[in-house]
Amino acid sequence: MKMYAWLIALLFAANTAFAETTPLNASIEKLQHDWAKVYYQTPEKEKEAAFEKLVKEAHEVTTANPGRAEPLIWEGIITSTLAKYQSIFSAGGTAKAARDLLLAAEKIDANALNGSALTSLGSLYYKVPRFGSFGDHDKAREYLERALKINPDGIDPNFFMGELMVERGEKAKALEYFKKALNAPARPSREDADAGRKAEIQDAIRKMEGK
Repeated sequence: MKMYAWLIALLFAANTAFAETTPLNASIEKLQHDWAKVYYQTPEKEKEAAFEKLVKEAHEVTTANPGRAEPLIWEGIITSTLAKYQSIFSAGGTAKAARDLLLAAEKIDANALNGSALTSLGSLYYKVPRFGSFGDHDKAREYLERALKINPDGIDPNFFMGELMVERGEKAKALEYFKKALNAPARPSREDADAGRKAEIQDAIRKMEGK
């Protein structure tokens, strides 16, 4: 009888934990799909407004889930993407806000979402200007190397490391990372992002090879 009582208690605890995490997982998945839709499918002139709206939605998820790294990561990703479409007068402050969100996520759990905070920080540090901002190729490489230790076959860390190698003039290494990114395993429920990213990788390879 005691064994059955223990089993029932265990199943109840498992079901309760699942119920607690499912709403957050659903919110993160929605943010992922919305990001992919805006980034890969929305007309260029509409992207800034669309990402501004999405940043607000991401912040609501972060506020509703204090102490969790996952919403901070996605608020950081969406905020950093918004900076790409803003004027130079706004982009710097937005990029710094994205960096702070990602650093906060890293502090909570650097391994969350397969090291996505590290991947995004690496991308951010090499994309922002090195003069007049916080851009730093050495920091970018450090973050991306850490991300690759967590997720060595992932499409994003390999793609961004490839981009960084192009920036540094190391084209042979860049091609290695791009090819590994193309062969990355599919991510569950991320088909839209995977398809868009692979198109970016193929375009990067064509540009690098002068085609």
